[in-house]
Amino acid sequence: MGLLTTTIGAYPKPEYVELPDWFGNLDTELPTKGWAEALNKMGDDAESILEKGTHEAVQDQVDAGIDIPTDGEIARENYIHYHCRHLEGMDFVNLTEKTLRTGNYSSFLPTVRGPVKPRDLFLANDWKRAQKATDKQVKITMPGPLTVADTVVDEYYCNQKDFGKAIAEALNQEVLSLADAGCKHIQIDEPLFARYPDRALEFGVENLERAFHGCPKGVTRTTHMCCGYPDVIDAVDYPKAPRESYFQIADVMEASSVMALSLEDAHRYNDLSLLEHFKTTTIIFGVVAIAKSRLETVEEIRSRLLDALEHIDASRLIAGPDCGLGILGRELAIQKMKNLTEAAHSIKT
Repeated sequence: MGLLTTTIGAYPKPEYVELPDWFGNLDTELPTKGWAEALNKMGDDAESILEKGTHEAVQDQVDAGIDIPTDGEIARENYIHYHCRHLEGMDFVNLTEKTLRTGNYSSFLPTVRGPVKPRDLFLANDWKRAQKATDKQVKITMPGPLTVADTVVDEYYCNQKDFGKAIAEALNQEVLSLADAGCKHIQIDEPLFARYPDRALEFGVENLERAFHGCPKGVTRTTHMCCGYPDVIDAVDYPKAPRESYFQIADVMEASSVMALSLEDAHRYNDLSLLEHFKTTTIIFGVVAIAKSRLETVEEIRSRLLDALEHIDASRLIAGPDCGLGILGRELAIQKMKNLTEAAHSIKT
């Protein structure tokens, strides 16, 4: 058996799923515009459309050889605000402008005006919709407390640690609901750990632990930590998180209850001694670039994985893309996944 493979989250929406998302216009000024109206326009057909689109996304991954597929996040406008729509205290009508991601861009964002708590539990239903498409265990993703806090405007808590705690407690209810439904892979996305490692160390990891609290044995607790998307495919000089961020928080993540940690490597190679910080944690290693149209060859993917295996046991290395595949388009996403799985499965463990 070769190395296992997984995807990270988003997948290109089929044309018949007429929901806006930010892959057509990353970092848009109005990232939540039009989603609710588009969903309402689907009317009574919404669930059947979303089920068809989700099943197509899952099947593409499975057909490409992916061992642990995601639901493709087909229902979402983006991985953060879709979740926020299910939280009380979030105002999606009266938006507030905010500069994001260490000054990279500005957006008009949902605003927190009251206590944050779940309005309804919804991710178990999303997982069930996807799981019907395959016998393989489908992974479900959700945004982490620090990442949510940075991608809305807080006018209630006025303190990122306390706000993050409230988000974490809301996320925890979703985690436990997913586990109770039978989901075996739950991923919390915290790309802001790489942007703000000091905040991650001060309170971010604590709130991540709070989100996973009580998650039962048999469920893989995964965290994804990429370093930043460009606005358009094949952008060259887009701002990314500092190269040293992974090293700053590696030991704390190793000591946490997180069982699998997703790190990007394809867009910008890491010093592979980083992997030696992880003695028990499984690393999902990004060996496919998600914002470059160039197709990585099987051999170059295989070569990078073999390099990584000089620093970590094969039993704790999973091959994946750097992040979600939504920006690539379906045809390119499929080909990248096929090359990924061929390379990973060719390495004997």
